[in-house]
Amino acid sequence: MGNGKKRAELKISGMHCATCAVTIEDAVKSLGTDMEVQVNFGNDTAVVEFDPGKVSLCRIEDEIHGAGYEVIHQEIIIRVGGMMCATCVETIEKALSSLPGVILARVNLATEKAYLTYNPSVSSVEDMKVKIEAAGYQYLGIAEDLSPEAEEQARQRDLSDKFRRFSIGFAVSIPLFILMFVPLPVPMHTLSWFMLLVSTPVFFYVAYPIFRAALMALRNRTLNMDVMYAMGTGVAYGASVLGTLGIVLTHDFMFYDTAIMLASFLILGRYLEARAKGRTSEAIRKLVGLRPRTALVLREGEETEISIEDVVTGDLVIVKPGGKIPVDGEVMEGESYVDESMITGEPIPILKSKGSRVIGGTLNTNSIFTFRTERVGKDTVLAQIISLVEEAQATKPPVQRIADVAVSYFIPVVLIIAIGAFALWYFLLGSTLLFALTALISVLVVACPCALGLATPTAVTVGVGRGAELGILIRNGEALEIADHLTTVIFDKTGTLTRGKPAVTDLVAAGIDDRTLLSLTASVERNATHPLAEAMVRKAEELKVPIEPSGDFTTFGGKGVAARVLGEEVLVGNRILFAEKSVEIPTEIDQQIITFEEGGKTAVLVSVAGRIAGIIAIADTVKETTPEAISILKEMGLSVAMITGDNRRTAEAVGQQVGISKVIAEVLPEDKEREVKSLQGAGAVVAFVGDGINDAPALARADVGIAIGSGTDVAIESGDIVLIKDDLIDAAAAIQLSRKVMSRIKQNIFWAFAYNALLIPLAAGILYPFTGYTFSPVLAAFAMAASSVTVVSLSLLLKRYIPPAKKGRS
Repeated sequence: MGNGKKRAELKISGMHCATCAVTIEDAVKSLGTDMEVQVNFGNDTAVVEFDPGKVSLCRIEDEIHGAGYEVIHQEIIIRVGGMMCATCVETIEKALSSLPGVILARVNLATEKAYLTYNPSVSSVEDMKVKIEAAGYQYLGIAEDLSPEAEEQARQRDLSDKFRRFSIGFAVSIPLFILMFVPLPVPMHTLSWFMLLVSTPVFFYVAYPIFRAALMALRNRTLNMDVMYAMGTGVAYGASVLGTLGIVLTHDFMFYDTAIMLASFLILGRYLEARAKGRTSEAIRKLVGLRPRTALVLREGEETEISIEDVVTGDLVIVKPGGKIPVDGEVMEGESYVDESMITGEPIPILKSKGSRVIGGTLNTNSIFTFRTERVGKDTVLAQIISLVEEAQATKPPVQRIADVAVSYFIPVVLIIAIGAFALWYFLLGSTLLFALTALISVLVVACPCALGLATPTAVTVGVGRGAELGILIRNGEALEIADHLTTVIFDKTGTLTRGKPAVTDLVAAGIDDRTLLSLTASVERNATHPLAEAMVRKAEELKVPIEPSGDFTTFGGKGVAARVLGEEVLVGNRILFAEKSVEIPTEIDQQIITFEEGGKTAVLVSVAGRIAGIIAIADTVKETTPEAISILKEMGLSVAMITGDNRRTAEAVGQQVGISKVIAEVLPEDKEREVKSLQGAGAVVAFVGDGINDAPALARADVGIAIGSGTDVAIESGDIVLIKDDLIDAAAAIQLSRKVMSRIKQNIFWAFAYNALLIPLAAGILYPFTGYTFSPVLAAFAMAASSVTVVSLSLLLKRYIPPAKKGRS
């Protein structure tokens, strides 16, 4: 394969016949005559030979997608060291994106990780390592291959190195600074040579990381903050050397102490920033720390302790009191109370007995039990939560684009201002060279896009981590920003506002007895999976009513079901179905239906052989916290609505119980999405809250889909925000958390812009003509260090944030 061509093997989903293979081949070949493609329908792969200089892998995949198929990618998270500011993020993203096999590269400055979607047949992890190192940064390995201990050790080594550098720098620069003001019986010429000899090794030791990074940036033809800082400290040191040697400059230009102090303050700032950034990912480290290292399994009748990586699905695992449950599974023997607070936030241990589900990472408190493993490795709930939180922390809310645009122009603008300030003071206003150089150095050192680069990722990282601690899983940064602008929250009724476990409350038979009515109904409904059907079958089993065989089972979406039982056609459903089937409803039966509906009950009609046979009333109790959650959302200024397939009377009765006046009733499951779309068309920004099972289209259509889980059974993929606990208070808390995080991001961005807008002109000497005040380079370096630390510290305050909805709750 010559002429610079690359060979890519693509995994395709969506092919169902040989024609699909031809369609894909034609789509790819449409990109150029030199494209070679072979699609194998048997193993769902396409092998493409292409020239990356003419067409990108992304473009090829777009064509395949346009033809109606999907390409399955591989994802990887890489730890990157040496990043200092937003321009570092841009440099690494560009370097990695230049690889022909990389589809998407996102870098998070706060967590120091690169998140890549790529094709391993075109670009390898080794290629990524080479690109990262060539750009001047450190490849620290694949994130999941690094243990928390290894990560912490690497972080501590980096902090220790920075601490040594700035400590030595201050230990030398402060005495040198004092020497400049103490009258000594030594000629200035001798003193300057002494300062040169003492300062040179210290300056290069302290400033080495800055100059190294600047050199790598210039080699890659990019301008970053290290280039500016190297210029600032380099000018200070260079001027001092020229002054000592008497070349162009005089002994008045003694900046040795300033040069070392500048470099020391820069390294101090990075030390404090690194320490603070390390704390932004504590939530993830806590979740990872929940994973036990070993498991006690029963194999061939003997108890064996094995590594957690060696546990396989179907293993019998023994958990003793005080031990952590290693993976997800089902209890087979014994019973005990399990503390699930670290996952669900529920403080009270839950009794687990035979048939109960247990979740990896939770704590067995008081007894011994055995469970069979069902989900291991990446499939466990804990692993999915960790993955979701990490992915969410890597995303950028749209507001970050403001900072990204600003950073792209920042360094060229600052360089122009610095050189302009020097030229203005020295050439136009006739100031001394010393003063003009001081202004140049101050501008180069004080300017800081780092605060802009850290404003969003630190807040998102801490906020998403805090959400996970509260049992609120936020899937991406965009969900945070949209949740901040919500106007309307729509709730599904069954299983969301209510417990989702309806029970039969009344039987009203017509022409037959109650037991026969229940028997016929249960015989039909045992074929269905709807909660109302399960309630009727459950009631029949409780009363030991016979459930007969049935045939010709038919469903009428959202309206009811029918089947043949004991030779008769039995119809079970609502008024709409009975009207369609022309089954007459007598006045007395109709009045009873109205009475049930006004009481918040669902009336299920039953007919046998075309004649009404009775009514079964079913009620679903409202969750305890539902009215309070609705009240909180209204206080937040949000419009609240309920959507249900129930008839209007029943729906309005439930709405009245929970405090919802806007009720959208008699909506078929497939039409819920249309109702959401209708509200959006009227200008509403909509959140849909549902159980993530029957509400998938509506959750996807909503601006923010909020899916409610039930403790260990969490549908991770079902919404933009996933609530681990089955508690609507958390829906309100999720919106409050989103608002708080977005508020903090805006504060951070404002601070970062305000800092630069105020101090850059000050450093350039704007106040000097009016007040005689100049901003010294040392003070500029201190301010620069303080700016990044301030932004990170503001984000860290989110770690202690408790949404008002959850205050006073455990």
